[in-house]
Amino acid sequence: MDDPANKAPAPRIRVLLLDDDHFMLELLADMLADIGAAAGAAVSFEVRAESDAKRALASLASDAPALLICDLSMPDMDGIEFMQAAAAAGFGGGVMLLSGMDSGVRKAAERLAKAHGLNVLGAFKKPISAQELQAALAPLVAAYSPGQENSYNLSPLSGK
Repeated sequence: MDDPANKAPAPRIRVLLLDDDHFMLELLADMLADIGAAAGAAVSFEVRAESDAKRALASLASDAPALLICDLSMPDMDGIEFMQAAAAAGFGGGVMLLSGMDSGVRKAAERLAKAHGLNVLGAFKKPISAQELQAALAPLVAAYSPGQENSYNLSPLSGK
């Protein structure tokens, strides 16, 4: 019989959510909690939600996430500027871009982020569905699951 006291805790995947819409931040955090629960406690998500791009950028250095989910359209510093600054700061985690803008804008942002050396998992239309989010995160969840090496090689995905 397995002794729960000897069981290693589920790996925690750090995620930084960046969006100026507080409802979207709550929705994404809830979706991530559901995805973690659906993974059968194999992984969990440690979520930090930010509505201020400058604070989010400052946190990249001190509390580097494995995943950044970023809106493209924000006041003060838009998602493109944020991606450029994150790349310049040496951010090495996965990046998912979200936007209500048309697919051409999302594709252009995705290409630009990749050109800056970021590991872009895809550019998705807002609001992203729970199924799309789960599919996009499947390689990351698998890489962090017990028995897997923690050097994930995520293939790019694109939202429609």
